[in-house]
Amino acid sequence: MRVYFRYAVKETLSNLWRNRMMTIAAVLTVAVSLSLVGSALLLKQSAAQASSQWQQGTRVTVWMEPNASAGEITNVQTQLNNLPIVKRCQYRTQAEDYAEMLKILPESEAHVLTVSDIPTKFSCVPTVPSDAFTVVSTFEHQPGVYQVTAPEQQIREMNRAIRILQIVFLALALVLLLSATVLILNTIRMAIFARRREVSVMKLVGATNWFIRIPYITEGFIQGLLGSAVAIGAVTALHIWYPLHNEFQLSTSSLIGTNIVVLIVGVGIGSVGSAIAIRRFLDV
Repeated sequence: MRVYFRYAVKETLSNLWRNRMMTIAAVLTVAVSLSLVGSALLLKQSAAQASSQWQQGTRVTVWMEPNASAGEITNVQTQLNNLPIVKRCQYRTQAEDYAEMLKILPESEAHVLTVSDIPTKFSCVPTVPSDAFTVVSTFEHQPGVYQVTAPEQQIREMNRAIRILQIVFLALALVLLLSATVLILNTIRMAIFARRREVSVMKLVGATNWFIRIPYITEGFIQGLLGSAVAIGAVTALHIWYPLHNEFQLSTSSLIGTNIVVLIVGVGIGSVGSAIAIRRFLDV
């Protein structure tokens, strides 16, 4: 076993050096392809995170009649607190809304209204933006409720935009991953094709398929590992230096997770690609 291991290491290093130009080509192919894949995955995660933050900012406002009784206000408040699709609600009194109105409206218009003219309201955050429509339909005809408002058009547009972004980035990552696989496989096959006579000679003198295959698989593993390392550096640099808006910025754990995926894919493609590429030359 020790002799076999020593042979595999020696043969792998020898092949990498003897075919160093092909090795560099394979490593660069892995690096460029997986850098694009990793970047697409980061962008998909950024879109998902922005979606979560935008959802938290969605508000449904239940406006009460200015003359709504305490019982009607309490009834609406109780229903809102017991509604599972409502995450939280904040009740604002007439005085609080009047003070806020004074800050927004011009002085000439603000003093036309009095505190008694201002409705109280419940400002609520739905569990997901689409739940806002259910809240509107549930409370718009309740006793004491003047009107229920929600940014319905914005919610629809936001959900559609988020779905499109996530589908686009996922499709882009899959296409790039497929392209990377094909490019790496072809690069490895070209490298092995240049050594097909060596493989034939080894088969003729009695070497087993696995005896021949292991150095090439190890070579592909190292190429994938080196290419993944370069890709991880590129993805990390993109994460650190590329300016993203606050809601699109990802945490370090998201970056680490993406880099682990890049590493596994690179090593897997290199190893499996070599194993597949060598198969056609083992039939002598």
